[in-house]
Amino acid sequence: MRAGFPEGATGRLASLRVASVTIGSAFAVAVPLLLLLLTWLSFRAVNADAEIYDRALQGLDRFTAVQSALQRDVLTARAGLLRNYDPLVGEIAALHGVVAQMREVAQDGVRSAAAIDALAASVARQDALVERFKTENALLQNSLAYFGLFSARLRQADDARVLPALSDLAAAMLRLTLDTSSSSAREVEDRLRGLAAQPGARDDAAVQALLAHGRLLHRLLPSLDGLLRALLAVPSERQENALRAMVLAHQSASRETARRSRLLLYATSVVLVAALVHLGFRLRSRARALRRRAALEHAIAGVSMRFINAPAHEVGLRIEEALAALAALVGADRAYFVLADREASVYSWARDPEILPPGWPERALALAAEGALGEDGLVHLPALDRLPAGPGTLALAQAGIRGWACVTRTTNEGAVGILGFDGTRSRLGVRRDELGLLRMAFDVLANAVGRTLLERDRAQLEARLQQARRMETVGALTSGIAHNFNNIVGAILGYAEMAETQAAAGSRITQYLGEIRRAGERARDLIDQILTFGRRRDARRHPVRVQALLAEAISLLRASLPATVDLVLHDAPGEILVSGEPAQLQQVVLNLCSNAAQAMDGVGRVEIDTGLRRAGPGLAPAPAGLPPGCYVRIAVRDAGHGMDEATRDRIFEPFFTTRPAGNGLGLATVREIVREHGGTIEVASRPGAGSRFDVWLPCAAGSGEASGTGEPALPLGRGQTLLVINPHRQPLLRDEEVLAALGYEPVGFAGMEPALAACRAAPERFAAIVVRHSGPPAPLVAFAAGVHRAAPRLPVVLAATSANAVDMGVMAAAGIQEVVQWPLIATEVATALARALARPALPVRAGG
Repeated sequence: MRAGFPEGATGRLASLRVASVTIGSAFAVAVPLLLLLLTWLSFRAVNADAEIYDRALQGLDRFTAVQSALQRDVLTARAGLLRNYDPLVGEIAALHGVVAQMREVAQDGVRSAAAIDALAASVARQDALVERFKTENALLQNSLAYFGLFSARLRQADDARVLPALSDLAAAMLRLTLDTSSSSAREVEDRLRGLAAQPGARDDAAVQALLAHGRLLHRLLPSLDGLLRALLAVPSERQENALRAMVLAHQSASRETARRSRLLLYATSVVLVAALVHLGFRLRSRARALRRRAALEHAIAGVSMRFINAPAHEVGLRIEEALAALAALVGADRAYFVLADREASVYSWARDPEILPPGWPERALALAAEGALGEDGLVHLPALDRLPAGPGTLALAQAGIRGWACVTRTTNEGAVGILGFDGTRSRLGVRRDELGLLRMAFDVLANAVGRTLLERDRAQLEARLQQARRMETVGALTSGIAHNFNNIVGAILGYAEMAETQAAAGSRITQYLGEIRRAGERARDLIDQILTFGRRRDARRHPVRVQALLAEAISLLRASLPATVDLVLHDAPGEILVSGEPAQLQQVVLNLCSNAAQAMDGVGRVEIDTGLRRAGPGLAPAPAGLPPGCYVRIAVRDAGHGMDEATRDRIFEPFFTTRPAGNGLGLATVREIVREHGGTIEVASRPGAGSRFDVWLPCAAGSGEASGTGEPALPLGRGQTLLVINPHRQPLLRDEEVLAALGYEPVGFAGMEPALAACRAAPERFAAIVVRHSGPPAPLVAFAAGVHRAAPRLPVVLAATSANAVDMGVMAAAGIQEVVQWPLIATEVATALARALARPALPVRAGG
């Protein structure tokens, strides 16, 4: 704490406040996060993939059983015991179904797909072999039947010639059915030739039929057994085992993940329950605090009711009664109110029979004026015996205080008011957040004290009103004088600029003319200040080099800011131009940099960065409130204290300030200037992380193209004919000279009627019209309407003495595209004419 109070006291109080806010914010964020985590873990803990893996294992088991049944049925069919092939068809279909099922439950991407593809290939191989087996086995069983039939017929014929050969053939064929080796096949072949060689065999139809079926059996039996061996040797077991191992591995990993998720779910649930219990205790404590706060607010409202319709002579008594009521609320033995804003006012109350020590309330105000307070104007020391000894605590102890709490009002000159509470018998029982409510009580008492001064204030206000009226009269007078001087200075500047174009570059005459022009510009700036004093007006706009503007601002800042502030201006890419009033734009930079230096307490680094930004469809979005286009962004960045969100929302309000010596107009002026120039300002700041102000201004034509450091080149004409109107001859001649020096061919007229007749006679002759008008707008509107009926695309530029006298809505309705200052300034009128000639004419409203 400052001014003799132990530094640890304020530090501990601030730490407790920050810790309370931090804990509350942490719980507000942690509880929703824990709920989200619980939800996620709940889904993870439920092993949703278990059913998938179980189905996959069941499918593999079914695949093994079906394949075994297929092999059994094939062997049964080979033996002739199975004549119906429907079981084989069903088993092959079942194998294909298992493969399709495995594809549906596949979870491991490429590896699972490869294993399933291998299994599918083996099933397809078995399918093809079974189809061949069914065909050949059918032929085999048919031939066997016919072979037996014809053998029986030949035996019944009892032909001695063929019976021995027939018996040998039957025996060999039987061996071939059991053993399809090459030797058995050769023996059958020999027996078939032997039977065919028997006498009369060729003419015997039964023998020939027997031989035909025997030869077919001789070919089918080895082929069919080879087909069976190929079918039984199809390598499906290896693919099945690999796929089963993969599924089991996935199933194990899924179960392990579910187990871990359940453990995490349990731990998170425990943490959440603990957090909710803690939060419940905090909510109960907060509810108690809210009840105490409501009681305190109700009591303060009762105090404020004491002063409603109270006579002036009873105000002191009512204040003492209010002090007694407030002391009872905070558990204090003494209470006092001191206000030294306008004149010293001291009110006190003490529990009988105690009295205040001599000079104590004044001493309390002196301690406040010395800075023995927190930054928020509150002191909350409920127990002084817990604080280290120091000069401040010694002063309190000498006043017989064991606990101290007070609310103060401070101004730029220091503390001017204090509402204090002393605990002399025991410690104070008020909490710091409850003490903050006593600011309202302070305001009530201060308003009551100030009631006796209302009449005096009213008299002072009346005097100020009379003074303001006198100043308004003086302002109107000075404005009228300034307008006359403005015409004279405008003529000086115009002729000086025309003379500069005729003088040789680098000559002394050019230097003298430059000094005359600069002196005239300073005089014009002085006139602007006088006009601003009289009434506000629109500033003259012309192209401004941002780099030169910032360089000049930096030179001014380095002369005014402390040497401990390091100003860094980063280079901008190319030449950047904006259309504006240099003095106002420079005021924006100066105010932002000065605020940045003050935010760093005069020590640190202020960086200024400039760049072009293009916003629109397909590009970066424009800042809020700005149309698409090309903008220059001037960023002023500091490493100061930064601002919280509440402060950022109010920094542009007039008269809002966070500095005791501030007036709250700097940033408000900055925003108005930027808005008047068609731009916007953005702020990024965090407490302890510094601030950044981004000023966005529309770019003038040519930004980013030029790279020189000289003055920006004027947009000169190319001999276009201009119709110039001025009712006075001498100013008309001067206007013609200014326009001729800019590369145009002026044709002057002293009135609107002859000018309109010339326009109607030759509408294509003129490129634009420059009209000087200072009277009522009706003749000008009628003239502009007549011009646009004769030449719809002809732009009209109005030269006015003051922009305040121009109704922009009426001018826009009449189709007038540009308004410039009169007397004509070369740079301003050149830029206005270039813009007017570059854009299409504005539409004129019906009847305009």
